[in-house]
Amino acid sequence: MKVIHGRAQGKPSEQRGPTFTGVVWADPVMAPTDGVGINHVFFSPGARTHWHTHAQGQILQVTGGSGWICVHGQQAEPIRTGDFVWIGPHEKHWHGASADSYMSHVAISLGDADWLEEVSEQDYRQAR
Repeated sequence: MKVIHGRAQGKPSEQRGPTFTGVVWADPVMAPTDGVGINHVFFSPGARTHWHTHAQGQILQVTGGSGWICVHGQQAEPIRTGDFVWIGPHEKHWHGASADSYMSHVAISLGDADWLEEVSEQDYRQAR
């Protein structure tokens, strides 16, 4: 058993870079432990992840604002405060904020992430 006390004291928020479009900040809640990582992620309006997969899946809990989740080959679905999303193992997807709202979520990532290509502006526009 391990007790993880919220955000690590003294650990600064991290601005995310090459696997995101737009301004995205994250607070590590739990460093990767036994293949599980937890981050609280804040997306500015229009910001989003690149396409990616997770070896064992991912759970998102939307904690503020509104945004989009899209599985490759499917129509994007709106997500908002209070929603939970389950993304299955190796399911290619992206998630991020609406064009006119921030979005924050707690991301519980199971296994390694495989980061892929940037979400095109056309793909993002279709979500809106």
